[in-house]
Amino acid sequence: MNRHKSTFAPRADGRPRIGLNLAGGGPLGGIYEIGALCALQESLDGIDFNDLDVYVGVSAGSLVAAAMANGYSPTEMYRILIDQDPRYDDPFRPELFLQPAYREYWQRALTIPRALFDAAWRMVTRSEDVSLPGALSTLGRAIPTGIFDVGAISEYLARVFSAPGHCNDFRQLEKCLYVIATDLDTGRSVKFGARGHDHVPISTAVAASCALPGLYPPVEIDGNFYVDGALLRTLHASVSLDEGAEFVICLNPLVPYDARQYPKIGSVHHDKLTAGGLPLVLSQTFRAIIHSRMKVGMSKYRALYPHADVVLFEPSHADAEMFFANVFSYTDRHKIAEHAYQRTRQDLLARYEELAPVFTRHGIEIRLDHLLDQDRVLSDMVKQAHAKRSTTERLNDTLDQLERWLQYRAKAEPQAA
Repeated sequence: MNRHKSTFAPRADGRPRIGLNLAGGGPLGGIYEIGALCALQESLDGIDFNDLDVYVGVSAGSLVAAAMANGYSPTEMYRILIDQDPRYDDPFRPELFLQPAYREYWQRALTIPRALFDAAWRMVTRSEDVSLPGALSTLGRAIPTGIFDVGAISEYLARVFSAPGHCNDFRQLEKCLYVIATDLDTGRSVKFGARGHDHVPISTAVAASCALPGLYPPVEIDGNFYVDGALLRTLHASVSLDEGAEFVICLNPLVPYDARQYPKIGSVHHDKLTAGGLPLVLSQTFRAIIHSRMKVGMSKYRALYPHADVVLFEPSHADAEMFFANVFSYTDRHKIAEHAYQRTRQDLLARYEELAPVFTRHGIEIRLDHLLDQDRVLSDMVKQAHAKRSTTERLNDTLDQLERWLQYRAKAEPQAA
């Protein structure tokens, strides 16, 4: 397949070109996006999230986007990543996110003798203008650039994407996929999957996009080093729009918490985030930065792409469930996925009057009957989807067997004659 053919060419079925953009947010963000995608898949008629025109993923969103482009449905991802269904040949293990970066530790440890020598030499030769702290600053090169090994995630994804029916090569992938990372030495974003960057295995590109500085060491690719793709932009929705997408659906799992507007959730007061110490201060700061940047980008899209529609789904600013959860925790994955599923359903219902005409314009209908059914839960939806898929697979197997039998009979009859 020549995946560089013009993406602006109209679809054979006449359907508008649709893109999916997924932002980052650590393991928690990926889990949220899976739950939200399950809600969207169930609540929308006229769209198959495994048959879109372009997929764009940033940071943790790149893992989900790559899986979607590889044919894994939202419910399958739920069963693999969240349920850890043992019926899959290579079930996901949460500890993959937390493998110590032993190689990085060792490589940095080897630099300590040289760094100590340089510090001592500076003090001896430039004692009049170099202080002790200044000389010791050379030891900074011995500090590991990350705590955990993103390579373990890359190796797992390489196995999953290389399984029969899937693909770990951008050039051979049937869908248009872009994984965004940041070149550490230039500060520029890079689109893996674009010409010149499509020879890189998808699994390696995802690892680079997920390499959050401080937690994961930069990923070396072709002599360059790459880190988290969210450093420059949150969603990179312009990538889908530049590919000719007329409708772009965006998911962003991280928003700042408005403690003044929602100071009390249940019986717990959260009016002063400083009470939570440094982790909450850093979390709020990071979320505020990426969210304000995203809002600026969304406003520009309306002016730069007036004939396209961009719809964003994200938690509310009152969402204590998402804000106070540990971004790197995997323990509450079922709870977070269910929360995302229900939140997205509520958002669709609350914005129905606004969104229905937009979706209809692109041949998609919102299922009000599903949204009004308050008894729906994600686990039941996943079971139903699995049962339906199993039935379809059995039917396909039966049809394949019938076709083989007919072919055998067609060959046997002339011989009998």
